[in-house]
Amino acid sequence: MEITFLGTGVGIPQAGRVQSGVLIDIEGTTLLFDCGCGVLGRIQESRHEHKDINGIVLTHLHLDHVGDVLALFKANWLVGKTQMRLYGPQGTREWFEKTLEVYEYLKDRFTVDITELSPGDEFRPVGADGQDANCSIRCAKTVHTDNSLAYRIESEGKSVVYTGDTEPCEEVMELAEGADILIHECSFPLGFPMTNHTTPDMFTLMLDEAPLNVKELYLTHLYPHMQGHEREAVDHIRKYFAGNVTIAKDLMNIKP
Repeated sequence: MEITFLGTGVGIPQAGRVQSGVLIDIEGTTLLFDCGCGVLGRIQESRHEHKDINGIVLTHLHLDHVGDVLALFKANWLVGKTQMRLYGPQGTREWFEKTLEVYEYLKDRFTVDITELSPGDEFRPVGADGQDANCSIRCAKTVHTDNSLAYRIESEGKSVVYTGDTEPCEEVMELAEGADILIHECSFPLGFPMTNHTTPDMFTLMLDEAPLNVKELYLTHLYPHMQGHEREAVDHIRKYFAGNVTIAKDLMNIKP
C-alpha cells in the first residue's frame, strides 16, 4: 500500500496546497479519496495517470472535496476511458446527476457507476480487472455534514484511516483503533474557536477521553490560519500521542 497526498489545503488558496485529495495504491488498484480543485493537476505532478484511477471515494460533497470530480471524468473521456466508478455518502448520486445536467455536451459521453454508503458499511471497491480489489473499506460517521464519512482501508495486514472533514469524535477514534496510519484533518491552530473542524487542542481533548493506538498521525486540510503554527500544533499533540506526528504536504508519499 502506498499513499500520495495530492491536496492538503482547503477552499482558500494558499501556496503549495491545493484542495483535498489522497491517492492510495493497493496491489494494482488505485483509489482517489476526495477530489477537490487542483487535484487533477496534482495527479499528473505525482507521476500517476488519471485514467489509471479505478475509483473516487468521497467523504462528503463540499466543493473543496469534489471540485475536480467532473474534470477528472472529462479528462478520462478525452483519452478514451468511458467507464468510471464513484463511491460516496448518501446524496452522492443526486449531487452528481444535477452537476452533470449543467454540462449538456458531456451527457452520454461516459458512464459512472455510483455506490452510496452509510456509517457502518463495509465494501470492497472494484479493481482494474473488474474484480474486487485486494482491500476492504469500512465507513464511520464524522461530525461535519449530515452524511459525511471517514474511511478505514485495510489490505495485506496494513490499515489506513482517512477522516475527511470532522471534529474529533468517538466514531473516528474507534475506526482508527490499531491503524498503521491516521490521516486526520487539523484545520485551525490552537485556541481557535471552531465547530465541524479540528484544532490541536480539540484533538487532544478527545485523546484524553479515548487514548489512540495508531502508529503514525498525519495532519491535513490546513487553512491559511495554520501557517506559522505547524510546529506548535505538532508539539502540542505529541504531549498526548505516542506515535509519530507529521504535517502532510502536497505530493508527500508514504507507506504504512
